[in-house]
Amino acid sequence: MRELVIIGSGPAGYTAAIYAARANLNPLVVASSVEFGGDLMNTTDVDNFPGFAEGIMGPELMMSMQKQAERFGAEIMYDDVVSVELAGPVKKITLGNKEVVEAKTVIVASGSAYRKLGIPDEDRLSGYGVSWCATCDGAFYREKTVAVVGGGDSAMEEATFLTRFADKVYVIHRSENLRASAAMLERARNDLKIEFVLNATVEHIYGDDLVSGIGIVDTQSGAETTVDLSGLFIAIGSDPRTHVVHGQLDLTSEGTIAVEGRTSHTNLDGVFAAGDVVDSSYRQAITAAGSGCVAALDAQHYLEALAQ
Repeated sequence: MRELVIIGSGPAGYTAAIYAARANLNPLVVASSVEFGGDLMNTTDVDNFPGFAEGIMGPELMMSMQKQAERFGAEIMYDDVVSVELAGPVKKITLGNKEVVEAKTVIVASGSAYRKLGIPDEDRLSGYGVSWCATCDGAFYREKTVAVVGGGDSAMEEATFLTRFADKVYVIHRSENLRASAAMLERARNDLKIEFVLNATVEHIYGDDLVSGIGIVDTQSGAETTVDLSGLFIAIGSDPRTHVVHGQLDLTSEGTIAVEGRTSHTNLDGVFAAGDVVDSSYRQAITAAGSGCVAALDAQHYLEALAQ
């Protein structure tokens, strides 16, 4: 039986792994078979993570965190958690390969998932012009026209990044009130390749095998306009990945895992949570890393109390 299993491999999961490994807990990190490294794997320049005066690329930062955790003895497994049994002294984690891992403690650091528009053909054309990751797919749109849906920092970052490849980038938002920070918004507004389309929603995606255009509806007049383009990037936020713990861990009204005060303690003994899966407010890499540290220390103290 393992001392600790960490579900998730973003800044929270890897920071928890670093602290837990240094405490000789020999943690197992279930990093996912596809989405390992968290959202920063889809981020370009990270300029606000302390310690990197010139900034650092998101994937580079996550790979460094992983290597640091492994240096202290953490084990990384590239598989997915299918189900969990978290009540009682022995926690059971069933993986995609059918293996059942037993542990005394579990840290849930499963992060969040991109939101979808929920319109026809969004899923059908996913990977064929519809994307949630400019870093992953931007290079496919050299000298083409694309659009980004959203009004927050992530939308501005996606749009700005896409101007490296595309000739034209529309930023579409449902109102005139953009949630992006002043710095990110100024950067996007000063880019000559970016055009803002406000008070508008995307209601249709057109294309047979590949995206060929979108239908935009004016939220004030109701008029619909068709825009010819090759790529649609959706950046409207994300939701905490809590499906695997539904019915076992208490959730907040925002859908995040409920924890006690500034701790990582959930409603079940020996189960802790960290990162975006508990944070509906800040959602930054540095705050996720900090909560990963808290979770590892909480797990360590819990295990020490068990041994007494």
